[in-house]
Parts: sequence; C-alpha cells; structure tokens
Amino acid sequence: MMAITVALIWVAVVGCSRRPAQPYTPGLGEIMTLQQMRHSKLWFAGKAGNWVLAAYELKELREGFDDVAKFHPIHDGAPMPLTQLVPDMMDPAIEELDEIIGARDPRRFVAGFDELTNACNACHEATNFGFNVVQRPSQNPYANQVFDPQ
Repeated sequence: MMAITVALIWVAVVGCSRRPAQPYTPGLGEIMTLQQMRHSKLWFAGKAGNWVLAAYELKELREGFDDVAKFHPIHDGAPMPLTQLVPDMMDPAIEELDEIIGARDPRRFVAGFDELTNACNACHEATNFGFNVVQRPSQNPYANQVFDPQ
C-alpha cells in the first residue's frame, strides 16, 4: 500500500513539474512525403479530367511548399534560404498548372504536370537532394479513391 502511495505521489510530482509541451513542427521529410502524395493524386485527377480534384490537390501542394518555407526556412547545404529557393523554383510551374487546370485542358495538363515535376527535381538538385528523383506516377496507390469526375 505504501509503495502505491509513493508511486502516485511521484507520478503527480513528475507530471506537474514538466514543461509545457512545445507545438509540433513537422519535419521536412514528413512535409515532402505529403507533397509526394499530392503530386501523385494531382496526376490521377488531371488524367481523369477531374478538374475540381486537380485544383484541390494543386492548392494543397502550394500550401505544402508554404509549410516547407515556414517550418524549414534554411536547409543544410542549400545555396540560399528555402524561403527564397522554394518559391523561386516552384511558383512558376504551379501558376502555369493552375491556369491549365482552370482551362480544363487535358493536352496541356500533361506538359504542365511534367514541368511541375521538373521543378521538383531541380529544387532537389539545388538543395543537394538530387538523389531524390520524382517522376509521373505509373500506378495508382490510392485504390480507395475515385478520380473520375462524379
């Protein structure tokens, strides 16, 4: 009984003496893994002609790149801060693809998506992550999502 009382007091003291929890900051790898998912979903939405879903995934990609700059403004080995590098490299391709999706142009979508992919790979090269090469998805890993327009 005495051991239980001591244990409960110890838990209370230790629990009360802890510092407040720090807000969670996603790692760069976590953000980029989500970016890879969005890149893939964007491809399948655009290829299916689901322009509403494609626009949503592109918006999510843009927000993900904003998070990269917000949470990881500098990166070891990068020639300039990610707050500058990411928008400089990614924004032109995203803006072009946004226009293509708005026009609902399936022919231009493929070229615009490839430009986005090239921008991703150029950014990886510029940050010394050139070993991480992105390409068009060849298989849909999201068998539980409908990509055809409803």
